[in-house]
Amino acid sequence: MCSMTASLTIQQTAEACGLTVHTLRYYERIGLIKPIPRRSNGHRLYRADDLSWIAFLLRLRATGMSIEEMQRYAQLREQGEQLPSVAERKAMLALHAEAVEANLKAMQETLAYLHHKIALYSTLENELQSQEKQHGKHAL
Repeated sequence: MCSMTASLTIQQTAEACGLTVHTLRYYERIGLIKPIPRRSNGHRLYRADDLSWIAFLLRLRATGMSIEEMQRYAQLREQGEQLPSVAERKAMLALHAEAVEANLKAMQETLAYLHHKIALYSTLENELQSQEKQHGKHAL
């Protein structure tokens, strides 16, 4: 995820976070990222707090949260530490955590099934190799 260096350009931030410059600009344009302060030359200057927020967004995205849900979360975050905002963010994350847990369970079940099939093919492969060896000996 994003490395926590003090002040980075958009290019450095993109590289640190594994994103493209285009994606960072898009995230800013749609409100996922607050407007980034700029230097006198107009270049964006990302701070450690920005990188931490981007890293959190990437975790949400990696776990399947939609852009729309992330936008809602970002809007609530901008409201600050107010009870309604905190309560809704907590509820959003709890609901998302349940979905992630359900996905993990489904993936674990699928993985267990794949391992079962691999074991069956190993057994079948061994049996077939034994048969070939036996048939090969009889042919001589």
